[in-house]
Amino acid sequence: MLAALAGLALWPAAPLASRAAGFDLAALTRLLGRNESGEALFREERHVAQIDQLLHASGRLSFSAPDVFVRETLQPRRERMAVNGNRLTLTQGGRTRTMALDATPEALVMVEAIRGTLTGRRDVLEKHFEVRLSGDAALWQLELVPRDTQVRAQVPLLRLTGQQAQVRELRVSMANGDRSVMQIEPLDGRTSAPATPRP
Repeated sequence: MLAALAGLALWPAAPLASRAAGFDLAALTRLLGRNESGEALFREERHVAQIDQLLHASGRLSFSAPDVFVRETLQPRRERMAVNGNRLTLTQGGRTRTMALDATPEALVMVEAIRGTLTGRRDVLEKHFEVRLSGDAALWQLELVPRDTQVRAQVPLLRLTGQQAQVRELRVSMANGDRSVMQIEPLDGRTSAPATPRP
């Protein structure tokens, strides 16, 4: 299950410039909080420590404030992860499993990182993570370190990059050496390429 969520770690990325004056977490979450719902396409590359090749996946993401998030993988095989409040439902190969999200702390932080950011929930982010913001509204980066020490031992860092009110990239590092990067293309009529961190 964690592998599916991690696909939602850390590859070296150049840091953004220091946070612009007046642009802080409160300003970012207000900007993101304007999004009541959204859809996007994603492309993902994963490196699994035991496999000497990259794994690729693609599909669709959707969310609806305050707490609904769906990741539907279309390639290389169909899988679906849906979160509604504290209910997590996984569908793979015709089988469906439903569980309480908070029953699996590792899954909880993965979901809240992306869901909390997409919906601009500052309270959620600060509850589960130590948060560091850099950049400005035009190009920002959030580094999220899980507060729970047991979770942090498995998922040391999540990094989200965005432009204005759009999340464009998610990078996740796993303590076992697995890592993934997800490029996100919002379905809002725009065709710009995903954001690339500034050198």
